[in-house]
Amino acid sequence: MTHHPKHHPKQDRSRATRQRLLEAAVACLADHGWAGSTVAVVAERAGVSRGAAQHHFPTREDLFTAAVEYVAEERSAALRGLFAEGAGRAARPAVVGALVDLYTGTLFRAALQLWVAASNEDQLRPRVTELEARVGRETHRIAVELLGADESRPGTRETVQGLLDMARGLGLANLLTDDAARRARVVAQWSLVLDTALGAPHPPEPSR
Repeated sequence: MTHHPKHHPKQDRSRATRQRLLEAAVACLADHGWAGSTVAVVAERAGVSRGAAQHHFPTREDLFTAAVEYVAEERSAALRGLFAEGAGRAARPAVVGALVDLYTGTLFRAALQLWVAASNEDQLRPRVTELEARVGRETHRIAVELLGADESRPGTRETVQGLLDMARGLGLANLLTDDAARRARVVAQWSLVLDTALGAPHPPEPSR
């Protein structure tokens, strides 16, 4: 006899509510900053009660660190999906552009607000520091994979990290003015630099 998994509408609603809260929290943080982003404001934007929000996330710190982590994971998955078979040398400009795009959207603005708040909030600082370390490691791994970089070569790790630091700087510049034209020239130049520094793409490891 074949057993079909049962649907649990209550659990589905709970997951949907949690996702709405996470997405609303990132949007509020990007739009209003830490000071203007309370649990009540997020709950209203998500279309749920404050009590429901606090059921999922007992504290404000729980809500916003979970929100930034959630969206970071979503963006990482989307980035991997763009280059599912590995990028290769010919696609490095596209990879560099996609990595830079990680730092020019709503997620980066929200994360930046969280960093600023963490610099002044003792309760928030260790959580954000740990979160950023994890997100940074994952982004670095994705960059190495998509660029076909061989980290056994001296200087490769630092080159990839330099790319990500540059991307973060471009994201900061974009907060005040539309920096798209200059960003496109920088991306093109960095792609050439990477071809010289990294050489031919390292073949990806076979899937297990």
